[in-house]
Amino acid sequence: MTVLRSVHEDHGARFTERGGRSVVLDYGRPERTVQAVRNVSGVTEAAYGIVSVTGDDRVSYVDNALTNAVPSEEGNGCYAFLLDPDGRIRTDLYVFHAGERLLCFVPPGEAEWLAAEWTDKTFIEDVSFEVSTAEFGVFGVHGPKSTEKIASVFTNGTPPDERLTFDRGQFDDVGVTVIRTDAPAGEEGYDVVCAAEQAEKTFDVLVNQGLNAVPFGWRTWETLTLEAGTPLFGSELDGRLPNVVGVRNALDFEKGCYVGQEVVSRIENRGSEPERLVGLTTEAVPAAGAAVMDGDEAVGTVTRGVDSPTLDEPIAMAVVDAAVVADAGGGTDDVAGTDATATDGELSVRIDDESVPASLATLPFHDGSDRSARVPNYR
Repeated sequence: MTVLRSVHEDHGARFTERGGRSVVLDYGRPERTVQAVRNVSGVTEAAYGIVSVTGDDRVSYVDNALTNAVPSEEGNGCYAFLLDPDGRIRTDLYVFHAGERLLCFVPPGEAEWLAAEWTDKTFIEDVSFEVSTAEFGVFGVHGPKSTEKIASVFTNGTPPDERLTFDRGQFDDVGVTVIRTDAPAGEEGYDVVCAAEQAEKTFDVLVNQGLNAVPFGWRTWETLTLEAGTPLFGSELDGRLPNVVGVRNALDFEKGCYVGQEVVSRIENRGSEPERLVGLTTEAVPAAGAAVMDGDEAVGTVTRGVDSPTLDEPIAMAVVDAAVVADAGGGTDDVAGTDATATDGELSVRIDDESVPASLATLPFHDGSDRSARVPNYR
């Protein structure tokens, strides 16, 4: 449940559900809101679940479970996956070192099982886990003017320059923590964390004080992240191999063993991911789950599609057979769709039982004020 339902309703919000949690869908005219975020900045109540980890062994325990190195110094964070034994993604998460505890920010609906599972797997370690979602309000601020927005209302602190680091300070008399994001919307971005009882005041400051910022909901978020080439848990990541989605910023190939590492490393070393996440442009918006065809052969599945207000055309992401994509460069900086062509026949997507032409597209679709750290990157 959003911590500010009545406040959002006053702004004309409509609601939807994600992971069992009520979140703002939109405030009306979501396409125009996308353009406002791209031009200035916008504010959204982030739908994270939060797991708090305490105890002397908190860093080593979480580090041993995840695909990325958990920071040992306060003020720093990382983005990581938790994998199953077959190397498939069970959840993605941000982990922040907040002094006496780690705070793990997970997709909505993922906090409860994660805290319970880690508790059950604790033996002699000095570590404990608690679902702390209700303790906090979290607001995302995104757009080319988001740094100016934060600076205009943030006192006794400075907007961080480095991704996934944070600083503490105040909005008026409210204590807040400001985290520099890894740009999932393809724009400069921050997450602002406050105590739940101060969420209404914090939201009011972000919307009404300092530089302008428009409130936006989940529908706008999905469009922004798709335009930015950012895979999301509920559509692109859940149950897939990290190698398939190409999200290399979640992987530390130098750290010790974690569940699923052998599978991920084997595919990485061979350069043999079976599928790839790509961008598509189409003549109409395909639904999630729509088949991607190469001639008469089904070669993949659409994960998300929108009518992009920024590009003024339908766009989509899809997971397709790796053989469909031929990267001209093949270097480590190449991303899904770069110089990519269909290997055989003509690509299309199935929409209402009809074949609609589609073309592979370079990700991100849109270059904003920052580049998402999750843009698929293949060797």
